[in-house]
Amino acid sequence: MANTNIKRVMLKKRVVRIRKHMRGVPERPRLRVTRSTKHIYAQLIDDATGHTLAAASSRTLPGYGGNIEAAKQVGKEIGEKAKDLSIMQVCFDRGGRLYHGRIKALADAARETGLQF
Repeated sequence: MANTNIKRVMLKKRVVRIRKHMRGVPERPRLRVTRSTKHIYAQLIDDATGHTLAAASSRTLPGYGGNIEAAKQVGKEIGEKAKDLSIMQVCFDRGGRLYHGRIKALADAARETGLQF
């Protein structure tokens, strides 16, 4: 019998199901949030061209790991980068994760900089 982790399989199914309905365009790119146990990452992606417009992560922050404070800093950073690119609206892609904890903290910090979801 195959040794598969059911949580990972279900996460992949949620990601595919969400992405069927979500498409980032140059006027409204997709804000993709990826969470690991140690860090959190955010990207602004234009799906029409397949390019990443801006990215931020907690790996570049001094003294931060994968906690809520790091998520807030990453949210502020991605919001500022979006503002520099004159992007005001995004599609929020939480990556199949619950809108809770670090994901919510990142989203709230990005909203504070002026991004609209």
